[in-house]
Amino acid sequence: MALRALKFASLTAAASGIYLYGNKFLDPNDFGVVRVGRAIATVHLRSAERLRELCCSNRGTFIKVGQHLGALDYLLPEEYTRTLKVLHSQAPQSTRQEIEQVIREDLGKEIKELFVSFEDTPLGAASLAQVHKAVLQDGRTVAVKIQHPKVQAQSSKDILLMEVLLLVVKQIFPDFEFMWLVEEAKKNLPLELDFLNEGRNAEKVANMLKNFDFLKVPRIYWDLSTRRVLLMEFMEGGQVNDRAYMERNGINVNEISRNLGKLYSEMIFVNGFVHCDPHPGNVLVKKCPASGKAHIILLDHGLYQVLSESFRMDYCRLWQALIKADMRSVQKYSRQLGAGDLYPLFACMLTARSWESVNRGIDQSPISASEDMEIRSNAATYLPQITQLLNNVPRQMLLLLKTNDLLRGIESALHTRASASSFLNMSRCCIRAVSTYQRSKSHSLYRRAQISLTETLSLWQINLYELFLWLKGSQLGNWVIALLRRIHQLTY
Repeated sequence: MALRALKFASLTAAASGIYLYGNKFLDPNDFGVVRVGRAIATVHLRSAERLRELCCSNRGTFIKVGQHLGALDYLLPEEYTRTLKVLHSQAPQSTRQEIEQVIREDLGKEIKELFVSFEDTPLGAASLAQVHKAVLQDGRTVAVKIQHPKVQAQSSKDILLMEVLLLVVKQIFPDFEFMWLVEEAKKNLPLELDFLNEGRNAEKVANMLKNFDFLKVPRIYWDLSTRRVLLMEFMEGGQVNDRAYMERNGINVNEISRNLGKLYSEMIFVNGFVHCDPHPGNVLVKKCPASGKAHIILLDHGLYQVLSESFRMDYCRLWQALIKADMRSVQKYSRQLGAGDLYPLFACMLTARSWESVNRGIDQSPISASEDMEIRSNAATYLPQITQLLNNVPRQMLLLLKTNDLLRGIESALHTRASASSFLNMSRCCIRAVSTYQRSKSHSLYRRAQISLTETLSLWQINLYELFLWLKGSQLGNWVIALLRRIHQLTY
């Protein structure tokens, strides 16, 4: 259906070109391609609004899937992502009676027996649960995450209903390829509905990234946690996309963006254990009064993607190729990750850059407003090919694409997108990951030493380049350059 509409749009555009040749004074509204484009956009908008209404009516699992689609900024038409983003702020709330019932059933006590105080208004409500601030009998302030009481029972029925609806739509519109949504929901929802699994994820990532002193993960109180109730240390701060909050509190915006990139590069490339829901409500920032350092607080650990070693290595090498603009390797590793002949589109989806920028080198120039607009508009133009790709790539890739888009949204809000430092941090992690893998597969002491030496030299190259960039952009660097020029002039 979409392909037929696109072919029709092309024919109309050609007809419009002939009309332009014979007329000097034209209203843009007379162009056939403009009119067809508006018609297609209107269809997308109406469909998105109906989908949003369906999600709000059915709640629970439907809202979760709608939020997932709303996060795919550079993969789906803007009419969908803009319309579905509101689901993050329109999630349902359980009543006080429903909350009391869940706590009574899971912890065997009333709220007043467990807490000195318990705020009725939730700090936040999501598709599967809501969080309340409370104070324990011993005086500790905690955050209490409580699952909506009907979600467990309804989730399997909702997934079955979604599967039937998508199959019916696919019969009518063969180009409609969104069955991956159901597959992902089947796999991830049971894990997200188990809050004990979320607690274990939180402890694992805190231990895994303990070397990053700027990262804070709430401590879990296991004695008062169940599959439907999670008690954790209370932490607060401003949302990571709130630039005004950071400026008011003396937090360096570039440092936050750089550190967030470090966290995710480490998770994706080095550890293969990735927090896949970094929307702004789940990533907070706060300046420590004692040290003056800015902390990143990572919340909501229900959705993680575990990457296989072979996938992680291919993904590392693909990003290395993208950063170096090594197009032969881009094609090779894109194909190994299931992109096939659509590898140019796949590269654009991963980087959210135009094919021209990918060929030139994504670190060579920051993304412009016109290029960003081109990428977003192409999401509608190439929707059939995008959905085909999403069906062909490994399932591990789907949550990474969502995570990439959420992180880009944060960078765009902070005006720090596509900085050179982010690519340097990615390069470091890729080099370390590939070198560690190569050493593990080598049985020769000499070969392992050779790999370690190559790794060290490559990391030093990046450090020197980073120093060069810092000097180039600093006042000290300008003084040094001016001094060298002056010496050169005096010498010659």
